[in-house]
Amino acid sequence: MKILSIGEILWDVVGPEEYLGGAPFNFSAHAARLGHEVAFVSAVGDDYRGRRAQTRAGELGVQTRYLKTLSQWPTGVVTVVLEDPGRPSYTLHRPAAYDFPELTELEFLAIRAWRPDWIYFGTLYQISPTAERLTGALFESNPSAKRFYDVNLRKDSYNLSLVEKLLFQADVVKLNDEEAEVLMRALDFPSGSLEAFCRSAADRFSLEAVCITRGRRGCSLLTAGEYVEAPGCSVRVSDAIGAGDAFAAALLEGLRTGRPPRDAADFANRVGALVASQPGAVPDWSLGQAYALRPG
Repeated sequence: MKILSIGEILWDVVGPEEYLGGAPFNFSAHAARLGHEVAFVSAVGDDYRGRRAQTRAGELGVQTRYLKTLSQWPTGVVTVVLEDPGRPSYTLHRPAAYDFPELTELEFLAIRAWRPDWIYFGTLYQISPTAERLTGALFESNPSAKRFYDVNLRKDSYNLSLVEKLLFQADVVKLNDEEAEVLMRALDFPSGSLEAFCRSAADRFSLEAVCITRGRRGCSLLTAGEYVEAPGCSVRVSDAIGAGDAFAAALLEGLRTGRPPRDAADFANRVGALVASQPGAVPDWSLGQAYALRPG
């Protein structure tokens, strides 16, 4: 696949350690590991962290042609606290360079000529008016590309009108069980099961697929009218940073290849669990390691 990924790139500061991250960047790196062409649209600062980010992104196989360097803003940073390794808490330091992405007219034309199959986007990035305008322009200039929306609600980095707007712009949506509860109440969905939520969301927003991650309990997936629940894999969690983004990349891979829904969900669970078992958002991993895990 050709995937255009739009969003934040930043450094996750976990105690004395720093790991390159940001949900859209994490997704991009994991999708590249799965063998896809991934072009990433964002920005870093003209600083040491920005130069490290550019270098590391290239090492991970992500195309950095549209990853701009801006002198007036610092590279993004988020402080991560791991009181519960399975539920990290994040403090974002904004504004950052990724809040001010830019593309020239020639770059818009180059992306359109490249013909991306999918456009990946999340919520946090779109809270920046500059980023939201750029994302909308990329949607308009690439109308044949499918759209994968990873909801990823972060404290003080979303509003419900924006989330609802983004849901209407998506073809596939992935979120976690806590986010599903928030949206169920806020968007006046009928209370009930996860299946009821998935079907209501698919109907209201004309979605091809809805997936809810549930941590150790695996995930729920509705696609092509079929609903399944797949159990998670038992691993010792190092930290869950980036696990959901790896899950998203693997889910898109499963949907692309036409796997049966249960197989697509199981594959995504394996990759997400494997990443959660290692420190950092984009650790090294292999398909063999993912398939060696056992559900339950």
